[in-house]
Amino acid sequence: MRVEILAVGTELLLGQITDTNSSWIAERLAEVGMDSFFQTKVGDNVSRIALALRTALSRSDAVIVCGGLGPTHDDVTREAIAEVMNVPLVRDDELLKRIETVFTSMGRSMPANNAKQADVPLGAVPIEIVGTAPGLICPLGNKVVYATPGVPSEMRQMIASAVIEDLKRRSDDLAVTLSRNLRIWGISESLLAEILSAKVRSLDSPDTLSQTSSSGFSPKPTIAFLANAAEGIKIRITAKAHDKKAAIAVLDTEESEIRALLGDNVFGVDDQSMEAVVGTLLEEANLTLGLAESITGGLVAARLVSIPGASRWFKGSIVTYATEIKRLFLGVDEGPVVSEKACLQMAQGIRKALQADIGLAVTGVAGPEEQDRQPVGTVFLGLAMEGEAKTNSGKNAGDGSAEPPVQEVVHLKLSGNRESIRNIAAISLLDLLRRRLGTV
Repeated sequence: MRVEILAVGTELLLGQITDTNSSWIAERLAEVGMDSFFQTKVGDNVSRIALALRTALSRSDAVIVCGGLGPTHDDVTREAIAEVMNVPLVRDDELLKRIETVFTSMGRSMPANNAKQADVPLGAVPIEIVGTAPGLICPLGNKVVYATPGVPSEMRQMIASAVIEDLKRRSDDLAVTLSRNLRIWGISESLLAEILSAKVRSLDSPDTLSQTSSSGFSPKPTIAFLANAAEGIKIRITAKAHDKKAAIAVLDTEESEIRALLGDNVFGVDDQSMEAVVGTLLEEANLTLGLAESITGGLVAARLVSIPGASRWFKGSIVTYATEIKRLFLGVDEGPVVSEKACLQMAQGIRKALQADIGLAVTGVAGPEEQDRQPVGTVFLGLAMEGEAKTNSGKNAGDGSAEPPVQEVVHLKLSGNRESIRNIAAISLLDLLRRRLGTV
């Protein structure tokens, strides 16, 4: 069942309102395995809405129209649907009474212009009122158009209670479509595409696409890349199967294969943030963290304290933005403060000052001018922690011997504007700690 979504409203085209309704509807369709290949926005104009509807019906089995069912002159979705159905609008007296009841229940009289909301294309079936705008189910031969209000709460109730159920009744191919996002950091999108190129080719090959399970669905998922410079790359894996358990099994297999190819460049899944992963690793290792920030000005600390329970492993942070503050509070020597040496001293100094197991530090140049003869985009990330107690049989045995202290500095050369450099520096610092903790 192919279902298209048509969002109506000139305000959407002008950018005055963000179309979140289409995204929500698409998620509900995916949950029942219905394909949505096109989503369109159109302004409040009868002829253009009618054109968009005819185009959608030419390639899809059903169209969900969202918006344009209000009482004002520019609410013309009903008129456009009637034009496409080639039928007149008919005043539904029973529906008019229900609309009037909505107003009387609030102690108000119904304005005259609300009466148009009781106009229904001949042959259409109203959807139960949530506010004052009834939805519509409008059959066109073996296809169907659904109309819902643009008010999110009203739209969502109608989609859940009427539209999805009607679509299920019309479909003989019910399924479940699930997606999972693997979150990647530390590798470019081009290199990622190169590493996964053979896998992508195998999933897209005619032989693979022609394979079907006993339930009629392909045993292979689809994958797509979604890049965000400040938060990394997401690899979206999507699987369609006859039930949720089968879809999850496909996702699990594909995730395992991708992780084998990408290693620790995969840092999380779905909404799992870098700071959440770091927090979990610190808690599991029973380690505490102290933080010294210069170029990021508190961005890293803000990310960490957004995690519930961060006080169990995050001791605190000092924003040592000025050079003299680095020397006064962290013991940084005379000389350039945008340097490998200064960054390591910052990490050592904050670890000592806050009596933390791990010290993290970041310094650099966000612009607009160079500093310490370092160009804009220069960033140093520093980490300092004690070595672990060990014996011949392994780590953490506590026999009094210990590995040497861990001291690490990473030099980055970033591009972009000031905000971009600072944000990438912040997540890169957390990633440095994540990778280190992953080897402990």
